[in-house]
Amino acid sequence: MSELHDNVVPHEKVRSLRDSIRKVRVAEMERTDVVVGLQESEKARLELLSEELIDVFKEVPEDDDQFAFQIVPGTQPRLWIDMTSHVLMGRDCHSYRFVKETRLGRMVLLETADIDDMADCITEYIAERIIEKERALEADWMLSRIHRQDVPTGKRLGQLKQENAGKAALARRNKTRDFFIMISGLLLGTVLGAAGLVALALYANPFTT
Repeated sequence: MSELHDNVVPHEKVRSLRDSIRKVRVAEMERTDVVVGLQESEKARLELLSEELIDVFKEVPEDDDQFAFQIVPGTQPRLWIDMTSHVLMGRDCHSYRFVKETRLGRMVLLETADIDDMADCITEYIAERIIEKERALEADWMLSRIHRQDVPTGKRLGQLKQENAGKAALARRNKTRDFFIMISGLLLGTVLGAAGLVALALYANPFTT
């Protein structure tokens, strides 16, 4: 029994200094909320969230200017992500609320007291916006290219339209011509057939008239 106990490998607990620092800071903020002003407390919590996202902010392409990544103080401090979305503290002053301003009004993308969940949500949002911008730029490039010239043939778009219209008109004319040729052939055949029958009748009985 003792040998089995000696062979058991104790579980190694993974410790993170970063997580410990975060827990200490959150605990301090909760203790000082009643002392420090509400705005300062909310700003401190937003700064903590911003620190969680600092590596994400650094990975955003330098030429992408759609993001703000800035805490703006005021009556209610906000961490701006871009021109239409920001994070502010909820009514309980502990929950993070990620909102986006749209034409239909304000939309809450996520509200949670878990800083990790909020950081993950913002990271996914940033990734989606970057992909949307890349697709928009690619679509603009394709439209510009199409207006300038047709990619496969190198012909102008207007010239292609004219050629297609000309081909359609020629096809209609050919169809009409073939129809009249067929009708003319049928009429000619009918006339020749009738004339042949008359000639045959006269030849068989020349004294009828």
